[in-house]
Amino acid sequence: MADPGGGAVCNGSVDIQSDCPNENCQRNGIVKEAQQNGNSNFYKPIVESFEEAPLHAMVFTYLGYGIATLFGYLRDFLRNWGIEKCNAAVEREEQKDFVPLYQNFENFYTRNLYMRIRDNWNRPICSNPGALFDVMERVSDDYNWTFRSTGRIIKDVINMGSYNFLGLAAKYDESMRTVKDVLETYGTGVGSTRQEMGTLDKHKELEDLVAKFLNVEAAMVFGMGFATNSMNIPALVGKGCLILSDELNHASLVLGARLSGATIRIFKHNNVQSLEKLLRDAIIYGQPRTRRAWKKILILVEGIYSMEGSIVYLPQIVALKKKYKAYLYIDEAHSIGSLGPTGRGVVEFFGMDPRDVDVCMGTFTKSFGASGGYLAGRKDLVDYLRAHSHSAAYATSMSPPVAEQIIRSMKLIMGLDGTTQGLQRVQQLAKNTRYFRQRLSQLGFIIYGNEASPVVPLLLYMPAKVAAFARHLLNRYKIGVVVVGFPATPLAEARARFCISATHTREMLDKVLEALDEIGDLLHVKYSRHRKSARPELYDESSFELED
Repeated sequence: MADPGGGAVCNGSVDIQSDCPNENCQRNGIVKEAQQNGNSNFYKPIVESFEEAPLHAMVFTYLGYGIATLFGYLRDFLRNWGIEKCNAAVEREEQKDFVPLYQNFENFYTRNLYMRIRDNWNRPICSNPGALFDVMERVSDDYNWTFRSTGRIIKDVINMGSYNFLGLAAKYDESMRTVKDVLETYGTGVGSTRQEMGTLDKHKELEDLVAKFLNVEAAMVFGMGFATNSMNIPALVGKGCLILSDELNHASLVLGARLSGATIRIFKHNNVQSLEKLLRDAIIYGQPRTRRAWKKILILVEGIYSMEGSIVYLPQIVALKKKYKAYLYIDEAHSIGSLGPTGRGVVEFFGMDPRDVDVCMGTFTKSFGASGGYLAGRKDLVDYLRAHSHSAAYATSMSPPVAEQIIRSMKLIMGLDGTTQGLQRVQQLAKNTRYFRQRLSQLGFIIYGNEASPVVPLLLYMPAKVAAFARHLLNRYKIGVVVVGFPATPLAEARARFCISATHTREMLDKVLEALDEIGDLLHVKYSRHRKSARPELYDESSFELED
C-alpha cells in the first residue's frame, strides 16, 4: 500500500463464486456465518429502513419545484429588464467583454429557491453546542439576501443538530484542567508543519493513544478532518490505480479521489453486488486500452453515512476485498466513538479484526469535542504517510490544546481516567438512539438509516415544508434542527437530520417527539405507511448501471 506505483493486482484466474459458502449466509446483512481464514465469524444483523415515499408526496414535490422554476424564470426576466432589483452577484459593466466570472444559469437555484428559505441555515449560536444551546436571533429586510442581528438571544434551545454524540464538547469544568495547563505551557498554535518543527510530544502521545484505542500498529493525526481525506488519498494511489467509491461518499473522499489522478468508478450505495461486479471487471479487463493490471484497487467507504444514517456493510465488503486482493479505506468520521460496545467504531460494531481494514480514517470533530483527524493501520503505511502526506508537508500541525482535549476525551472513553463515565456515555447514546428512532417510526414518519445510527434523517420531501418545519420548531418549540435539501440530497428527498447525543435526557427527547407529533400533523409530513421498502430490493437486481 505504501508506494502508489507499487505491486499490481494480477489479472489471472479468479474464483467468482458466491461469498456465501453455506445456508447460513444471507445477503443484505441479515445473517452471515462464513468460513474466512479458517475462523467462523458471527456478524451483527443489519436492520435498516428506506421506506418508499407515497406517490402523492412525490407528485407534489416535483410540482412544487416546477412552479418554483417557472416563477424563477419570470423573476429573472423582471431583473434583466430592471423591473425587480437584482441582489445577486453580476458582471461589472466595464467587464462585459471578459470571460464571465459568474455563471448565470448555475446560480438559478440559489437565486430563486435557496434564498427563499436561506434563514434556516447558517444560524449563529453563542454558547457551547451541548444538549441545550443559545441561538442569536436575526431578521432579514431584503428577503434573506442579508441578515441583521436583533440583539436578542433565544435561550436554552434543544440542540438536535450538532455532532456532539458523546457530549464532550462542553463548557469548562475541572475535568478540563489538563487542557488549560497545556494552553498555558504550549500556547495556542504550533507555527510549523509536521515535517519541519511542528511535531510536539503531545502529538506523539496522541498518536500512540489512537493506535492503542483502535488496536492497530500506528496512527498519524492531522489538524483538519476534511484534509485528512482530501490530502492523503493522493499519497496512497495515483495514475494507474483504481478507486471504487460508494456513490454517497463524503465530499472529502470525492475530492481526494479526484486529486489522486486515479481512475474512479462508482458503486451503488452499500450494494455488495454492484461492488463485486466492478471488482470482477477490474480484475478481468484491467486498465482501459492497455489492459494492463491495475497497480492498486482501493475501495472507499464510510462507517456511518451522514445524510442517510446508514452503516457500511463491512463484513461483506471485507470478504470482497480479500477475495479480489483489493485495499479497503474506511472513513469513520461519524462512527468512531458512537458505534460499538466501547465506542471503537464500525469495526467493533461488527466484531471484526481491525487488521481487515487497510486504512482506518476518522475525525475528532464529532465524538471527541475537538477538531482534526487521523489515519491508522500498519506501521509501514503510517511511516510512508509521514514522508509523503501533503498535510504533513504543507499544513500547520494540530493545536496543542486541541490535542490535549482529544487525549482527555479518548482516555475517558477508554476508562483510563479511572472512571466508567466514557462507557456510560457510549451506552446512553445507544439507548437514546434506539428510543428516538423507534418513537419516530411509531408516530408515522419516514426515517432512513440503521437502527443503531445516531444520525436520524426524517424525510420531508417538499421544499416549502422543509422551511416551515425548521422555522416552526425553533420559533414555537425552541428546538434547533438541521434541514437538508438539494444538492446535498437527491432533488425529491429533502429532509431534516437529527443528531442524537448521550447528554440528551429522556425529558428532552420526549419534548422533541411531542413537538414533532404536532408539527407532523400540522404540515402533513407523516408519510409512513409501514410497508416494506423498495430500496433494499436494489441489492438483488441484475443490472448495476448507475443512473445519470
